Amino acid sequence: MGMYLNVGNAGFQSVRKGLYVDKSELIAFINSTLGTKDKLTCVSRPRRFGKSFATQMLCAYYDKSCDSRSLFCDLKIAENPDFDTFLNQYNVIYLDITWFISTERNVKNTVSYLQEQVINELCSVYPFVEKESSLPIVLAKIAERTGQQFIIIIDEWDALFREAKDDVVLQKEYLQLLRGLFKSSLTDKMIEAAYMTGILPIKKYGTQSALTDFREYTMLQPKKLAEYVGFTEAEVKKLCREYNMNFEDAKKWYDGYSFSKVKSVYSPNSVIQAIINEEFGDYWTETETYESLKSYIDLNEDGLKDAIVSMLAGNRCRINTRTFQNDISNIKNKDDVLTLLVHLGYLAYDSTKREVYIPNQEVADEFKNAVEYSGWKGISEALQASEELLEATLRGDTRTVEEGIDAIHASNVSVLAYNNENALSCVITLAYYSAQKDYTLIRELPTGKGFADIVFLPRKHTDKPTLIVELKWDKSVQGAINQIKEKNYAGLLDEYTENLLLVGINYNKKEKRHECLIEKYHKNQ
Repeated sequence: MGMYLNVGNAGFQSVRKGLYVDKSELIAFINSTLGTKDKLTCVSRPRRFGKSFATQMLCAYYDKSCDSRSLFCDLKIAENPDFDTFLNQYNVIYLDITWFISTERNVKNTVSYLQEQVINELCSVYPFVEKESSLPIVLAKIAERTGQQFIIIIDEWDALFREAKDDVVLQKEYLQLLRGLFKSSLTDKMIEAAYMTGILPIKKYGTQSALTDFREYTMLQPKKLAEYVGFTEAEVKKLCREYNMNFEDAKKWYDGYSFSKVKSVYSPNSVIQAIINEEFGDYWTETETYESLKSYIDLNEDGLKDAIVSMLAGNRCRINTRTFQNDISNIKNKDDVLTLLVHLGYLAYDSTKREVYIPNQEVADEFKNAVEYSGWKGISEALQASEELLEATLRGDTRTVEEGIDAIHASNVSVLAYNNENALSCVITLAYYSAQKDYTLIRELPTGKGFADIVFLPRKHTDKPTLIVELKWDKSVQGAINQIKEKNYAGLLDEYTENLLLVGINYNKKEKRHECLIEKYHKNQ
């Protein structure tokens, strides 16, 4: 076993010793590509979405220098008819690009250093090969002499584009190496398959990928690999049962990524950390700090602020993802920033509607942290004041509620432009942002006789009352309360009626102020 050639199965052994969710059927997909024109696979995912786990699993399965049967015999792949056919049958070259960046003193030398290190090891195993400066040439000579092909696995393939984002010369040198490996006339002779992982998709030049022969599976289009992006709902439900964790809380905190083939995908590292720590909460900050997010939203490209505020209030934003060049140093507009945030995991993408949205509570908290320190004064103040606004509502302090909502409207008038009740709904959701920690917010809840504008359902860990909020535009708050009663909105919430508040909010357009009325619900009224 070597450092780069046939590294063995120690990495996957350590994975199996921890809390492991079976994603081994990915191997069946890669098996189906071996030796075909689809044999080059590039998978891009955010940090802590299991990319390295997958590469270690593939190394353990294909590496001919070890016997990995015991690591897979209880996994789904063992039931596949081709399991034995490809198990431990190949020479595998494993390259962790972050390793080469961190061990070479000058990042400018990373590509030459990588080739030198791998070539030295190959020449020690295949002494008949003379040392060259080009890794593709060495591999081609080995393949020609032995008839053996390699499987190449590259982890964090895009690290150079992120760490040396302004060094165009180094980036071109790196792409030239990758083209020599994967886009040459000798590729079919020396490469049986390749699997690359990274955060960003392959860089574009104009409208074309720099490595056009790769089949890409991204956060925008995971295609048939969607179930391997993170944990599926069925997998999280099973974990919650096994470890006695509340599934609804897991869903609130970590769900929200959705694809055409898999509708609910959870952040895997966060789920695992919650189970290990026996507590739901923010684990995103262990992989990305809010400063990282802040650096992107501070660009405030053509309406970015408006979009983020709207998404914080629970809305979605339509975007064009095609302008993004998969290059963090080449951000040209709002859509580029939002597309980048999808690849980083800060936003989820609905490919059918071409809309982005904040996926879950954990990521929403990161946006809140970033906005509070971004200089977006009006929004920051609104988010910080939202907790007091909720408390004022619960104690029936209508004057404080009215003043609080007035202040949010006044400080964000350019973002939350008033023209209808949808805009009012956006303001109210933003005003009560902190309530999401203790409540599930449901907009337009069908009641049989209409739709309740916003319902705040308390989560199981809290004893706070349920809130039914009815919004009016140039009408009356008493009319809002009467509508809740007349249409019996509370009837659908029978289990909550012992502790239920009715909240009417009206915006008086002429006087440019909000009015509020709060009543405690009595079942027989």
